[in-house]
Amino acid sequence: MDRGNIGVLPRPTKLADESYLEFVTSFRKFAIQKGFPVMSANGEAALEKAFETGEVEKPDDGSELPLDEIKKVFAKVPFTPTWQRFVRSQQEMMWRGTRASFFRNADKIMADMDAAEKSHPDNIHYNPSFEPPAYTRCEIHCQPGGYTDDPLGGAVFHYGTKIFYEGFNDQDEMHTEHAEKTTKPADEKIERILDVGCSIGQSTTVLKDLYPDAEVWGLDVGLPLIRYAHMRAVQRGKDVHFKQALAEDSGYPDDHFDMVLAYILFHEVPVKKMKEIISELFRIIRPGGVFSIFEFPNNDKGQVPAGYRFMIDNDSRDNCEPYSPAFVASDFKGILEAAGFEVKPGPAVSNDFLQSLIATKPA
Repeated sequence: MDRGNIGVLPRPTKLADESYLEFVTSFRKFAIQKGFPVMSANGEAALEKAFETGEVEKPDDGSELPLDEIKKVFAKVPFTPTWQRFVRSQQEMMWRGTRASFFRNADKIMADMDAAEKSHPDNIHYNPSFEPPAYTRCEIHCQPGGYTDDPLGGAVFHYGTKIFYEGFNDQDEMHTEHAEKTTKPADEKIERILDVGCSIGQSTTVLKDLYPDAEVWGLDVGLPLIRYAHMRAVQRGKDVHFKQALAEDSGYPDDHFDMVLAYILFHEVPVKKMKEIISELFRIIRPGGVFSIFEFPNNDKGQVPAGYRFMIDNDSRDNCEPYSPAFVASDFKGILEAAGFEVKPGPAVSNDFLQSLIATKPA
C-alpha cells in the first residue's frame, strides 16, 4: 500500500485514490480561482446597487460597512449559495478521501514515526502527559481530529494541504518561499531560529538549509504534526528540533532566538491568546532579533474588500476557522507595537492575499 513519494510528497495508497484526489484538487481550483471572483464581483455589484437604491446606507464617515449588511446583500445573489456549497463540498471530499487512503497505511506510518524517535530522540521534545487546551482542539479547516487528536494527523495534513494549496505546494514551494523571505537581523548574527506554529515542518527544514550553522526549532501544539515533521526531517537528513508546546508558553529562555517565523498562525487562535503569544515571542526573541509574519489581512482600517470579508466570515463557519473574523477585525500591527516590537511592512509574497510584516525587538 506504500506507493512511495513524488519528490517530498507521499503518494496515496491506491492509484484510484490519487486520481480521485486530483479531481478534488481541480474542483477546489474551480471553486477558489474561478468561483470566488465571480461570487465576489456579483456580490459587490449588488452592494453598489443597494447603496444607489438606499436599501443599504453607505457610511459617509470612512467607517467600515457592518458585516451583517454585506452578508444580507450577498445572500440575495443567485451564485452565492452555489459557491458556498462548492467550497464546503470540496473540503469534505478532500479530508474524507485523504484520510481514507492513508489510513490503509496507518501501521507503517506509525512505525516510521516511532523509528525516527528511536533513532533521533534528541531532536523531538514533548511531554506525554501534556493536554492541549480546548481552544487548540478545533477541527481547523474541518480536518478530522484537528491538529491534536488524530495520530495520523500529520500524514493527513500533508496530503490534504497539497490539495488545499491547489497544487502550488506539492514540493513545499510556498513554505520554501516564506523561509527564504524570513528577514535576518541587521547584525546578521544568527545562532537560533524558531518556526512557531510549524505544523509538519515544511518551512522549518528549509530554514536549516538556508542557515546550516544555526540551531533550528519548530514548535507546534499538535503532537501528531510534530511527530510527522520529525519523521520527515530524519528521513531527509535534516538536523532540526521539533517541540510540542503552546506558543504562549514556549518554555524557551529569555532573549533566546535571533529569528522567528510565523506563517498563518494568528488567525487560528483567539485574539486573547494571540496577544499572549506575541508577548511570549517578544520575551524569547533577543534584542535586535527579528520576527517575520505572513498572515491573513486585517480590516482595522476598513481596507479589506466586501467580497473578502464575506469569504472570511463564510470560512469561519463553513471551514471551521472560528477565530479568523476576530483576527481580521483586530489591530494586529497595534498589538505587536504594544508588546514592544517595531513593525514595518515585510517582503511581498506570491500569495498576495496575505499581509507580510517584520517585527523587530529593539536592541
